[in-house]
This record gives sequence, C-alpha cells and structure tokens, in this order.
Amino acid sequence: MIHSIGVDIVEIGRMREALRRRSGLRERLFTPRERTYCDRHPDAAPYYAVRFAAKEAVAKAAGRHLRWQEVEVVHDAAGRPGVRVSGESAEWAGVTRGAEFLISLSHSREYAVAMALLQMPLQAPEEPWYPRALV
Repeated sequence: MIHSIGVDIVEIGRMREALRRRSGLRERLFTPRERTYCDRHPDAAPYYAVRFAAKEAVAKAAGRHLRWQEVEVVHDAAGRPGVRVSGESAEWAGVTRGAEFLISLSHSREYAVAMALLQMPLQAPEEPWYPRALV
C-alpha cells in the first residue's frame, strides 16, 4: 500500500561548489560504494547531487531525518536505481517491518531531482502499523 512520497531537487552547481570547498563532505554524506560510483565519472557532481536528492526524498517520505550513511542509492542488475536503508534509519522508516522505498532519479545540466515512494505492507485491520515518526 502506498503510504507517502517525497521529492527533492538539488542545483548541481551548488553541489559541485560544496564538494570543492568542504573536504570531508563526500565521506560524511555518501557511502564508500556511492563515492566509488560517482567518482568514476569525469564530472561527479551530477551523480553526487542526485544521490543527495534521493536521500532527502527518502527522508521526506519517511517523515523524519535519516542518517546519511544509512540511506544508500544502489542499482539492480538492469541499472534501475533503488535504495538500501540500514541501521536505525531502517527501523525508523519501517523497513524492518516490511516497508520499502521505490525511487526515481533524474538530472539535467543544472538540476538533479529524486522522488521516493514509501510502500507499507498490507496489515490486518485490527493491527494498524505506521513508522514511529508518523504516529
């Protein structure tokens, strides 16, 4: 059952400048796998920007801030984007109880945008359940 959505847009130029000026930003916001993926591109800024937008969109769909390192953009074998939520963020978002996120990513020359959809498992009417943040 669709529970909520989140969307975020990031200016790629601002992300490029932030990455240039703040040396530890990559390590604080992105997992090692995300950094490896982004850094293999000649211009990594659009790839970092869209991942940042995805993390923000996931948090908005969850209804609360999640830890940066516990929300990771991944790709399946066909290249479709997905999100892996782990640690306490998975508990807060309801992933440990069967909730899941679907994401869509896009970027142009100037902007990166991401949308996240939070799906909840179907529950028996006598057992409603929502992520802790939404109760």
